[in-house]
Formats: sequence, C-alpha cells, structure tokens
Amino acid sequence: MAQAHGMRQVGYIDVAGGGQVIVRNGFAFVGHMRAPNGTTIIDVRDPKNPIVVAELKMPPGTHSHKIRMSGDTMVINQEFNFNDPNPPPAGWIGGAAIYDVSNPHKPHLLSRWETGGQGVHRFDLDARYAYFSSTADGYLAHIVIIVDLKDPTKPTEVGRWWMPGQWTAGGEKPTWEKTAHRCHHPLRRGNRLYTSYWQAGFVILDVEDISKPKKVSGLDWSPPYHCPTHTTLPLPFDIRGRKYMVVADEDVARPPEGTPAFLWMVDITDERNPVPVGSYQVEGLEDGPQPLMTGCHQPCEIVTGTEIPTAWFAQGLRVIDVSNPHSLKEVAYFIPDVPAGATRPSSNDVTIDERGLLYLTDRIRGLTIIERL
Repeated sequence: MAQAHGMRQVGYIDVAGGGQVIVRNGFAFVGHMRAPNGTTIIDVRDPKNPIVVAELKMPPGTHSHKIRMSGDTMVINQEFNFNDPNPPPAGWIGGAAIYDVSNPHKPHLLSRWETGGQGVHRFDLDARYAYFSSTADGYLAHIVIIVDLKDPTKPTEVGRWWMPGQWTAGGEKPTWEKTAHRCHHPLRRGNRLYTSYWQAGFVILDVEDISKPKKVSGLDWSPPYHCPTHTTLPLPFDIRGRKYMVVADEDVARPPEGTPAFLWMVDITDERNPVPVGSYQVEGLEDGPQPLMTGCHQPCEIVTGTEIPTAWFAQGLRVIDVSNPHSLKEVAYFIPDVPAGATRPSSNDVTIDERGLLYLTDRIRGLTIIERL
C-alpha cells in the first residue's frame, strides 16, 4: 500500500516504466526506459482519469527515456540501451529526434540529429538550443554538445565542451578508469551551463559565446563518496543574500556497504569556489548496507519555492525544504505502491504542472499524480 505524509494520490495510469516526465498544457509526455515503448503522451486535464492519446515506439536494443519541450517542439533522446539484451537494428544510429506536437494526439517527426557512439543521454532545451550529453566520434564517453534548433528540420551543432582527457582522437589521455568521467546532465540557466559529470562531480560552464563554452569552476567529491553526480540544479532565487545549487547524486555504482546517494546543498555565491554546506538523507538509510537504487536520484527541475520534490528511488517521492541551506529537512513524502513485477518502488523522475500537481514516474511501471496537502 502507498504511504504518504503531507501528500495524497490524485490519479494513476498504468504505463511502461518511465525515465522522465514533462507536463505542458494538460498533457504529460513520458519517455520510457525500455523498447518497444518510446514516448507516451497522456491527457491529464482530468488528473483523476488520465488517458493515453499517442505513443511513439523504439526498436529493440535502444531506448528513448528522456524528453524536453519548448513551445510546440518536443525533443527526445535516442540511444543504444546496453541493459537490453536484444540486438538493435543493423545500421541504427543514436542521437535525438525532434517532433512537432502542436496536436498532442498526432506527433509529427521534423528531423533527427545523429551522432557517433551510444547516442544522446540527458539534455536541456530552451527556445533555440539543445544542450546534449552525447557521445561523439573520437571522444571517450559523453561530452557536452550544443545544437541549434532555430530551424528544427535542420539541427546543427554549434558548440561542444569536454573534460581534458576525453578527446582521445586528439591524443588526450584520460587519468580515470573507463568512462568514469563523462557528461551526464547539462542544465542551462542564464549564460551558465550547470553540468553534472558523473564520477568527476560537476562543472559550471560559461556559454555567453555559445560556440566556445568555457569552464568557470568545478567540484568533485568522488572519491571519497562512491555515487556519481546526477543533476546540478541552481536555485532561481537567493537565500539570505546567497546563491545556492541543489546537487543530486545517483544511487548506483557503489559497493553495497557504500553510503547511499543523497542530496547536497552547494553555495555558489562565489561561483569560482563552490562550497558544499548541507545535505539530506532519508532517515534509516545509514543503518547498515543498502542495495543499489535505494537512495537519491532526481530533483524536480521546475523550482517553485524552497520545497524541492525529489525522486528517491525505493524511497518514493521526498519533499525537501532547503530554506535553511545548512540544515535541510523533509516536510512531506509519498511512497507509491510496488509496481507489478517488482519488489519495491523505483521512483525515477518528478515534475510539477501549472496547477501544482506532481507527476512521479516509476522506472519499472506507472505514472502517479500527487497533490501536496
């Protein structure tokens, strides 16, 4: 049975496991973890009775689990899914797909942007540019690639940034093992790109000149912490005259006895010297070894105040009050029912709509619509 404090379930729809959810104008767009499910568009204007209105499919061995919207333009990632044992089609190339969704019932493909290697993982989108975490020929793992979508039928790369050591075709040599240092999730705010870089922590990039991103600073806490950095979310307001960023690590890539991933508060008032000043972990997770995907994953990227809803894998949805950056506290939670075929929840992403309703995806199955009391 679902458990809740300060929240209640409004609606639910049984769809395939979701990697990301975006809600615009009464429609939810869900990117799925595994083929053949690609993207599902759901009418949520009546949140008690959500209805699927369109579905996009993906071939075996691939997936399209991330999604962004700008006006009537929808961009979805398309990448090889190495967790899928089924072989992908011969000649299939990863990248991203751009759709016109002015009619959500009939998404219309405008173009694809193709890249070398695995494809696009996470990304951000504004009215003109997409900021991809993407593989590229000649580079080790994912780098930042900026694509101009002024004409969405002709996406064009205009800039890129990589961590020194990734450009192997240029003779650079990594100082880390395998693909531990790689771009995971760029987020544009103003003329900065706040970019998680997996087990290299995060970097802040200056994108005033979109063609030549420049590093402002960075911070890496892995080691001593095992879990990779997943999302760096700057707050759009000051707290007591100072600027802060919420940073979520992802509860993967650690030994069972390692500390489960948690949420950080980082002071970026002096952006050239980011300083961790606070953190939060769900009570009890420090009591002995925990399986992977027990701790933190992803905060809601639409910030409406000092309460930050966060998808916390097996711990469901946790609402964290960051009004005191040095002492974060939980003020509400919602732990959904265990999906069919699973042994526990796996809350993967959360967003909020114009009505203040929260949408929580489970990476195994289901989309739950929740109201904050």
